[in-house]
Parts: sequence; structure tokens; C-alpha cells
Amino acid sequence: MGDDLDFGTVGVMHVADPPILLTDVLDDVGAAVKLLAQEAPYAPLGGWYNPGADPHARTRPLWFRDDWVNETIAVAGSEVFLHHPAYIESAKAYYSAEIVEPHSVYVNQMMAIPEAGPAHTDNPRFAGRDRTNTPMWLLRAMLWSGLFDDLSFPQATAIWWLNDVEGGGIRYWPHGPDQPPEEHVGNMANTALMGDNHGMFHQVNAIGPFDIGTPRVTPMAQLAPAGSPDGDWVVTDHGEEVYRTPLAAIRISVLWKADVYIDADHKNRLASNPMSRDDIAARFNADLEQRGIDLRFDPNRVDDPDHAAQISEHFPEARPVEALPSVFDY
Repeated sequence: MGDDLDFGTVGVMHVADPPILLTDVLDDVGAAVKLLAQEAPYAPLGGWYNPGADPHARTRPLWFRDDWVNETIAVAGSEVFLHHPAYIESAKAYYSAEIVEPHSVYVNQMMAIPEAGPAHTDNPRFAGRDRTNTPMWLLRAMLWSGLFDDLSFPQATAIWWLNDVEGGGIRYWPHGPDQPPEEHVGNMANTALMGDNHGMFHQVNAIGPFDIGTPRVTPMAQLAPAGSPDGDWVVTDHGEEVYRTPLAAIRISVLWKADVYIDADHKNRLASNPMSRDDIAARFNADLEQRGIDLRFDPNRVDDPDHAAQISEHFPEARPVEALPSVFDY
């Protein structure tokens, strides 16, 4: 966010600058194709979009995901993304930052989703607070309050696309959720968008084919190469083949994330100021009091759904204009 970056502003969620479009990202696209096959099979996206799913009920769309790099793994071949020089240099330029530390690479494979993905911002992290020790509802309320930006971990995100498919563009809101979105669609193969997906709404557009509805599978389904001479990939579910398609028809995106620090002092400040739940309460409650709201955040009730709903009501997430209906709305 260049010279406009301000980690001390509170009271409103920051809006990211427009992302940077990178072209001809990989010199050897075949290395990514090899990596895709190497790490198969892939499981359906689940998590907070589909919690507690019946393993035998077909509730999930044909959206498959896997981590290639995270806190505990780094699969062979993933360094082509993790340490990509253009990613690191463009992230430094985007944030006017000296330090970029890549930490995550993961892949999405999507097909036959005519409704589109959810319009969302990515999940935040704060000094001493992440999904390992803080409920997601609270992290997102902290994000949307704008009260914790000085202790947030800025994260750069690059999204790379393997191919062009029927539909499959990405729409994003680079001027805020109350302004019309822009799109990157067509000529997406071997391009990437670098920016701040934690401060910018984004949404995957509808994905073809569009003449078969929305096939759904159980959480036990798998996507993998068919092993046939035609190079098809297949979705199997409880041992049954339920979908077959060429790799070229699957919307493949690889996401890269990195922590970004303006300088060493910024990094040290975040490392030396971990927030306790009482610290979180102090900021929320000062804001609630200033606004004349009687409710107070109780750090001992973070697992109480009623309390979560009450707090979130006063720090609501925006709904971006012209967002498409999501497959998870159905």
C-alpha cells in the first residue's frame, strides 16, 4: 500500500490498493503440472464452509484443495512458487516493504460450479493471535473493527492460474466493497495477481461446464489423475467414479502467501507485543463505550455463540456490491 500504509489507524478496516498483474510467471509451466500429479489425490474443500459434514452425504461442490507449504510441510517442487523472485520483489514494491517472508502455498481445483465461490476477504492474523488460539469469529470481528490494525500481520497474496477454462474468472473489489468490482478473466493462463486479499474482497466467478448443474460429493471424495493415456482426471466418491474431465477443463489456481514487514523495527514490534484476551477486550470495550453501546466483550465467553453474535453485530462484515450468489448459499 505504498506510502499510504498506516498500521496505526484504528476505527475502520483498511482497504487495499489494487493488485499487481504478473504475466509469464513460470518459465516451466510443466513443473506445476508435474507437481499437481505428484501430490494427488485431493480432498474437497471443507472447514468453516461446511463444518461437521456427514461423511456419507453429498453436500460439497467439485472444489478440491490441498496445502503444499504450511507450518509443518513443504512438498518437493513447491519452491517454484514459495521462493519465486517475482513474487518477493512485487510484494516488496506493493507494500514499500523491506522484508517479505513466504510461508504458505496451496492449490485449488474447481469445476462445474455455476453459482460462483463466496465473496470474501482472507482470514487475518494479529500479534499473538491466529486461528490456533483464537476463534475465527473473533479474528474476523477484530479485522472488521479496524481497532487492531497496528498489531495485524500484513500478508501479501499471489494467485496464479494454470489455464483458461469455461468461465472461471476472478472478480475483486480494489476500491472497497461499496464500489463496483473489476475482473480478471480470459488470458489467465500463467498469470498471477499480487496484492492484499485480507483487505480486498474477491470472488471466483462461475465455472463451467454449465449444462450439468452443480454436482456434489461427500467429504470422502478424491480428485486424482485417471492414469489413462488420455490424461483425464477423475473424481471418485466411496469407490465410485462420479466425474471425469481433462486437466485443461479444471480451474487450477495456486495461492502464495507471505508475511510482510516494513522494516526490522516493524517485525520486532509485532513479535514483542502478543495480545492477551484481556488486551482484545480493552480495545473492543473502549470502542463500544465511546459509541454509547452497553454491550461489553467478555474474554471468558469467546466460545459462547450468543455472545459471538452480539459482538459481531457491532463489528459487522461488509457485503460487497454486485457480489454473485455463492455455491455455499445453497
